[in-house]
Amino acid sequence: MQVLVRDNNVEQALRVLKKKMQREGIFREMKARSAYEKPSEKRVREKAEAVRRYRKLARKKAQREGLLPAPKKAVRAR
Repeated sequence: MQVLVRDNNVEQALRVLKKKMQREGIFREMKARSAYEKPSEKRVREKAEAVRRYRKLARKKAQREGLLPAPKKAVRAR
């Protein structure tokens, strides 16, 4: 992973790096690897993740078909 530092602005580069790592799921993986996870707990977690993915996909499909209203856009003040 690579982040460019512009104008010696290390704080901004760190923020960008953290955002990229968050998107890639590195923090979640580090937390998962920090301690042993029993096989039964792993099965339960993976099953819950699969259900979450399926529901998210079904929700997006329903929104595309017009059965559900689209989510509200967040307005950021600058």
